[in-house]
Amino acid sequence: MTHLVDTCSWIEWLTNGVLADKYEPYMLDVEAIIVPTSVQFELYKWACRVKGKQLALEAIALTEQGQVLALTTSITLLAADLSALHKLSFADAIIYASAQNETAELITSDDHFKGLAGVTYFKKG
Repeated sequence: MTHLVDTCSWIEWLTNGVLADKYEPYMLDVEAIIVPTSVQFELYKWACRVKGKQLALEAIALTEQGQVLALTTSITLLAADLSALHKLSFADAIIYASAQNETAELITSDDHFKGLAGVTYFKKG
């Protein structure tokens, strides 16, 4: 099964946060990870703000080793439906729809995804 590691998971792993060990098995084979461009956007934005542009670019270079998934019309429409159904924000709906579209397990610590089908959720600290 393929996996989509969401933004909070990338951040947790890259910063060696308290849940980094939970994400480690998924990150060992980065080439197998689905990386929506929206995750790249969020990760780059966060890393620029917190770590600086050079480290942000290095994080994005790492995501480029995965299977980068562009936003398409079919993902957009699915995201709109999932947003309405599960009350997800725009970004969360795009990420969840991307995972669903690719039949990938969404790996996350984001409470908005807790309990949704196709999600492996790790509770934050």
